[in-house]
Amino acid sequence: MSLWNKHAIFEKNSIILSVGILIVVAIGGLVEIGPLFYLKNTIETVGGVRPYTPLELEGRDIYVREGCYLCHSQMIRALRDEVERYGHYSLAAESKYDHPFQWGSKRTGPDIARIGGKYSDDWHRAHLNNPRAVVPDSVMPRYGFLADSPLDYRHVREKMKVLRVEGVPYTDEDIAQADADIKAQSSPDDTAAVDALDKRYPKAVAHAALGGAATPTEQDALVAYLQMLGTTVDFKLYDEKANWR
Repeated sequence: MSLWNKHAIFEKNSIILSVGILIVVAIGGLVEIGPLFYLKNTIETVGGVRPYTPLELEGRDIYVREGCYLCHSQMIRALRDEVERYGHYSLAAESKYDHPFQWGSKRTGPDIARIGGKYSDDWHRAHLNNPRAVVPDSVMPRYGFLADSPLDYRHVREKMKVLRVEGVPYTDEDIAQADADIKAQSSPDDTAAVDALDKRYPKAVAHAALGGAATPTEQDALVAYLQMLGTTVDFKLYDEKANWR
């Protein structure tokens, strides 16, 4: 039997083939899984990244529920044309509190990793109600029903407790004040409550609830989530190329 035909041993003997497969899979698994034990040494340290506020967390869940990630990625690649269009390339540390992260690769619509603060709350509401009213060529479906759906945040504390188990640094105080923080972020006129929110979640932006309603809507939560994307890190401190624009 020539050297080139020795693979026939594996093809004709199922036991030997199975053992060979296990060996190859084991080696491949060690190569891929081994570095994960040192992951903390490979993720950059970035100041400013914080957990989501309770309202932003609820908005993120709505974003995922409605499948927004299917058309909008949150991953700006380290290519000049992408940086010039969308902003500083995405850092792994920005998504360390995402379970799961929303990087993605498909863009039917633009990347939204840096959309926070780019448009006003009213623009986002108009875009959700009727995308073509602000972007004539948009193929995005309407999400106007979110404005008529009161936000059900009865389980937000349980969500935060689960995320804490997964490594998100929510404190007991954060969890205990979750309901109050949701009301504060949707009621910017309550200065004391907004100040308390800002101490727990730096750079959290208060957004007036639609129509001044006592209970925020699902649209309010989604807008709060969109408006924080890409706003927690001052990229000028990390890379001068952030000024390419």
